Amino acid sequence: MVRDDLYITVPSFFRCPISLDVMKSPVSLCTGVTYDRASIQRWLDSGNNTCPATMQVLQSKEFVPNRTLQRLIQIWSDSVQHRVDSSESATGRPVVLSQDEVKDIIRVAISKTEDFSENLTKIVAFAKESDENKTFLAKFDGLVVMLVEILSNVNDVNMLKQVIRVLDLILNKIEDQQHLMNLILKRDQDCLNSLLLVLKQQESVDSRIESLRLLEFIAVDADSKVKIAERDGLLAETVKSLSLDSDRRLIEASLSCLITISSSKRAKTKLINHKLITELGKLITDGHNGNGNGNGNGNGNGNGNGNGSRSGTVLITEKALRLVEILSTTKQGRMEICQDAALLNGVVQKMLKVSAAATEHAVTILWTVCYLFRDQTAQEAVSSSNVLTKILLLMQSNCTPAVRQMSADLLKIFRVNYKSCLASYDTKTTHIMPF
Repeated sequence: MVRDDLYITVPSFFRCPISLDVMKSPVSLCTGVTYDRASIQRWLDSGNNTCPATMQVLQSKEFVPNRTLQRLIQIWSDSVQHRVDSSESATGRPVVLSQDEVKDIIRVAISKTEDFSENLTKIVAFAKESDENKTFLAKFDGLVVMLVEILSNVNDVNMLKQVIRVLDLILNKIEDQQHLMNLILKRDQDCLNSLLLVLKQQESVDSRIESLRLLEFIAVDADSKVKIAERDGLLAETVKSLSLDSDRRLIEASLSCLITISSSKRAKTKLINHKLITELGKLITDGHNGNGNGNGNGNGNGNGNGNGSRSGTVLITEKALRLVEILSTTKQGRMEICQDAALLNGVVQKMLKVSAAATEHAVTILWTVCYLFRDQTAQEAVSSSNVLTKILLLMQSNCTPAVRQMSADLLKIFRVNYKSCLASYDTKTTHIMPF
């Protein structure tokens, strides 16, 4: 969408009377009327012998270049370009191009990649303008291949950011997503190097989020997940993004990416070695009050006072608990979880307090370490919290059969006869809805 103050008024005598476009090569007939050379040539080549504007019969079909008018058109054209450039500089965003203009830019870029760098910002602005534009780019033959080539071969951080941004914008519009994944994975080390380089740019939150989304996108099978886990620095940098001081959106994107990657045993081991459980414990026990632009909170202050802020915090808690649950499936992960009394207490406190999904993850964690593997240290840590009350309330709620069974197992572990306990639990509440 072009701003109103950028609409261009073209002087009428700059337009060709035939095509009505601004003349590129103005020429005058013997009648004194000026036309664009290409338009009048077509008119005459069609067998006409009159002046199109006056319909006078031409005494001569020769025409003379109108140098004066051509200079005036050039001066006017330069002034228009100066207005556009000034507007870009003042607003900080480029004027959105038309599909034809974008088509020309991409075609030139495909034949000569280095010419594309200065136009990437314009391509990004074009993609952001509408879903139609995103689809147009996704379907443009050769564009995705070229973007992956740049991602594999360029070391310029700013150019990489723009390439990743374009890919992130059109990702869901690409019909053959498997083809894109194959392209990236064929050059896995080069592409992963580029993603890591952008992830290290601490000041570029949006670019880091886009890199994480692309990383999650390519983690489609066991082979790709192993390659990501084996890339030195990639998992470590993603874990660093979980700092409580980080942007909420960045934390959420990091957690989503880690959940996707962590399905392999090798990835779990590396994540545990990178102190992921410690970082997850901070998110679960301390909560997140850092910067954030949560959807729907209006002010984006990340202070926890709004639907968007609460929604973001709920998602972070759910995903953090999900990751702890995943890591609890390994011996090393369970050892670290069981030794962290604060984390276990935090897990108990999140039951019936955040969401049904968070409660299910929390119960699964406690069931794994306390019941399935009977860790004495974990049992003692959990016993010191208000876990029995939570479990009793949970079993009276609309929890799933799996959660109900795990809750019953936990009651047995804590040496409580859950049937008699429920019978003596004096309450007139027949149905508790904790959420």
